[in-house]
Amino acid sequence: MVQIPFQEIYPKVDQALISQVRKKTIGQYTTYYNSRNKNRSHNIMLASKAINNYVVLPGEIFSFNKVVGKRTKEKGYLQAPVIVRGELSEGIGGGICQVSSTLFNAVDKAGLHIVQRYSHSRDVAYVRPGRDATVSWYGPDFVFQNKYAYPIMIRAGSSNGSMYVSVHSFPEIEYEPRHVPSVHQSTPEEGPASPPILTEPTMP
Repeated sequence: MVQIPFQEIYPKVDQALISQVRKKTIGQYTTYYNSRNKNRSHNIMLASKAINNYVVLPGEIFSFNKVVGKRTKEKGYLQAPVIVRGELSEGIGGGICQVSSTLFNAVDKAGLHIVQRYSHSRDVAYVRPGRDATVSWYGPDFVFQNKYAYPIMIRAGSSNGSMYVSVHSFPEIEYEPRHVPSVHQSTPEEGPASPPILTEPTMP
């Protein structure tokens, strides 16, 4: 009889940690979109679900592309407006950059360490100028690190033309919040913008 060696693998997050990491909000941000654009709204909802309840342990790196994964038809992503070479076009997963941009503003507000962020070459409609974080499966990523001594949890969701991201942690956490300007409550169409330009990552 052949004995196969095995190793027990324990989850990095248990219920005791979850109950504590939800207790204190250290950052939050809301953006708005045109809910009449059904495909784009659907894509925003899917990407929001992908990052919702995600826990980042102390010192751990969060990669938007790694956590959300490739945006494909098989995963339910739909055709929606995207920017290709400065022109509006249709592509699978249009609207994803609004999720990554909302996440960026929430984690920046929480004082987390921004490792990698790229902006579009022109302003977008859903955040203030220079406050976007464009992502692409074969291109730019949005990456941050939990520099604190406690885990943090990302909560995200979307409905009725608005999406939010909030960042939570233990009640005992000592954090260094940053000022982040909010956006006006509105329902913008995705405005024209140029494709992302790959510049040096933005550091805090």
